[in-house]
Amino acid sequence: MNTDDPLPSLSEKKFNFLEGEVLLIDKPFDWTSFDVVNKIRSRLKRALGIKKIKVGHAGTLDPMATGLLIICTGRATKTIESYQAQKKTYTGSICFGGTTASYDKETEVDQTYPFEHIDEAQISKVIEDKYMGKIQQIPPMFSAIKVDGQPLYKKARKGEVVEIKPRTVEIFKFENTGLELPEMNFEISCSKGTYIRSIANDIGKDLNSGGHLTALRRTMIGDYHVDNAYGVNEFCDWLENNFTPEP
Repeated sequence: MNTDDPLPSLSEKKFNFLEGEVLLIDKPFDWTSFDVVNKIRSRLKRALGIKKIKVGHAGTLDPMATGLLIICTGRATKTIESYQAQKKTYTGSICFGGTTASYDKETEVDQTYPFEHIDEAQISKVIEDKYMGKIQQIPPMFSAIKVDGQPLYKKARKGEVVEIKPRTVEIFKFENTGLELPEMNFEISCSKGTYIRSIANDIGKDLNSGGHLTALRRTMIGDYHVDNAYGVNEFCDWLENNFTPEP
């Protein structure tokens, strides 16, 4: 798909899914990335009349996040790593004054803090001093990172405490796009492996308050934009009702 072109009608597209396609999909709220992969794989097998086809995604989004997923099929799954390595851009919201165990609204607020002292000048200074370029970041306990063969989120739900080593990530752009306390809207561009939930938690501390992520949308992966993505149900419904395999 040419990233400079407007979203084409599905009826105008020609696909060869076994040979390999790269699909831009807009992940809905409350779906896991694997929910999207599984639905597309199931519909492809039905449409193609086959029992097996490779389908994978290039970069997980949390269930509460929406936005761009790159889905690869067939032989194109071999290119997934090249998309995973590309810069990601997100928009979202941070709520100051409260923290959660998951660093987002998936879990309840566990501690509250004052936030009335926060202003745009403080935010700009903290971003400039601590959130530009290469930074050290500790991933959230509620994450899919595996320790001793088990995802951290499973250990977190059992109340286990695990020491998590910091990782180096890179922030290319981080802007406050609207402050209406206790909420701050933002846009951020960052490297592979960056946890925006950790940034929400950490910047809350740096502003002598607390913070957690309340909304997140991935708008770009490299030069690919969510404006050129299909809705997952739109794509699957078209596939089921209209797709004719190429000879």
